[in-house]
Amino acid sequence: MLALIAVTVGACGGASSDRAPDGGADLEVISVTARQWSYAPSSITLKKGVPVMLELTSLDVHHGFNLPDFGVRADVIPDKKTRVKVVPDKTGTFAFHCDYFCGSGHEGMEGQVVVE
Repeated sequence: MLALIAVTVGACGGASSDRAPDGGADLEVISVTARQWSYAPSSITLKKGVPVMLELTSLDVHHGFNLPDFGVRADVIPDKKTRVKVVPDKTGTFAFHCDYFCGSGHEGMEGQVVVE
């Protein structure tokens, strides 16, 4: 019989970094909260060439997170953390939005990523 054992390894230090799920280098983790009909923060500033992990959570209903200029898309489900890696490979201001209908204010649920 084969037994599988899962081991979770936590890192000491500040809450702003975490181990990448692919075993890569430590990435900064940026928490983004979704709720009808906004994201907090609604503006995220990143440095070109420095990958980050966005940790998305919903405080109410199912939302989506779509950052099309970087090929990032995720479902954001209540009471569940969803992580997506963003690799900002160009500078500028890029829009993200909810792409899962979440109610009557859905069409205005958006934010921006600024890459310097």
